[in-house]
Amino acid sequence: MSQTIDDTAISPNRLTTSVTGALKRGTATEVTLSARQHTFTIDEPAGLGGTDLGANPVEHLLAALASCTVITYQVWAEKLGLTLDGVDVALTGDIDLNGFFGTGEGVRAGFQGIDLAVTLTGPESDASYRRLEEAVATHCPVADNLTNGVPVRTTLELAPV
Repeated sequence: MSQTIDDTAISPNRLTTSVTGALKRGTATEVTLSARQHTFTIDEPAGLGGTDLGANPVEHLLAALASCTVITYQVWAEKLGLTLDGVDVALTGDIDLNGFFGTGEGVRAGFQGIDLAVTLTGPESDASYRRLEEAVATHCPVADNLTNGVPVRTTLELAPV
């Protein structure tokens, strides 16, 4: 048996999510997106041809990893019976724009690497928080997608003019 929360289908062991997006007509890089009842804008900074009306796609990728990491720490601290007073994260990633623009042969378009710094606050022992760190490394969905890769299947439709 599955239930639906807005546009998200949840069954006992499966969550299916969806996002839709479209280029705002008349702009070069402004994309309007919807996820369930939430709408948001992604754009590029002026230096990359945008108008900076929102964080860019790779900043959203870092934000997804940051938020998923924090949530996973919270969930697994509770599962392990650990007290966790705070979770702070800071992420950085470097992209060689030669890959994006196609000006560097063999240069990948994505991040060359991501650095994730986590600061935990709470009364538990180092060993307890190290055990929590291992659980998060194993169970964070966004980290799993980034470190293990996920197949992306693309279909292309041409709209009638």
